[in-house]
Amino acid sequence: MGDQKTLYVVVCAAGPASEVGTLVGLAQDGGWTVQVMATPAAVSFIDVEALQEQTGRPVRSQHRAPGDPRSPKANAIIIAPATFNTINKLATGIADNYVLDVVNEAIGLGVPTVILPFVNSAYTNRSPFKASVEKLRGERVPVLIGPDTFAPHSPGGGSNAVRTFPWNLSLEQTEKLL
Repeated sequence: MGDQKTLYVVVCAAGPASEVGTLVGLAQDGGWTVQVMATPAAVSFIDVEALQEQTGRPVRSQHRAPGDPRSPKANAIIIAPATFNTINKLATGIADNYVLDVVNEAIGLGVPTVILPFVNSAYTNRSPFKASVEKLRGERVPVLIGPDTFAPHSPGGGSNAVRTFPWNLSLEQTEKLL
């Protein structure tokens, strides 16, 4: 195979996070090298050791120490599951953790980035969230939420929605961007 393509899979602290290995596997089957990155809150939601074994790479959740190896450069980024908090921070340019720092810069560099939210309908009804989605879409960052992609779940209905989280949708959208 020619040049290896690298996908950053950014995981946030939301219901489906514990199953992010599903997305990693789908991406690897598609020929991607995967670098998993987790928001600080997501670290307790995921099996870090299992993901490191699956990818052969450390799960990154904080800036590397001087002299530590860098992650390979991303050809694309998927944020899934993306939380209300992460989407709003990203849209306003807040980079108060490693993941937001990396993704804010990547969007500015034009790295294809796809966001697959896991939020309830009370959050999606909020004006700040609607504005954030529009801002990100205005920067050519697809936010896969709505009737034709993935609908928000009802407040308190997240555990049912976890089972139908469409990991493949984020990967299909990423492939379309490349």
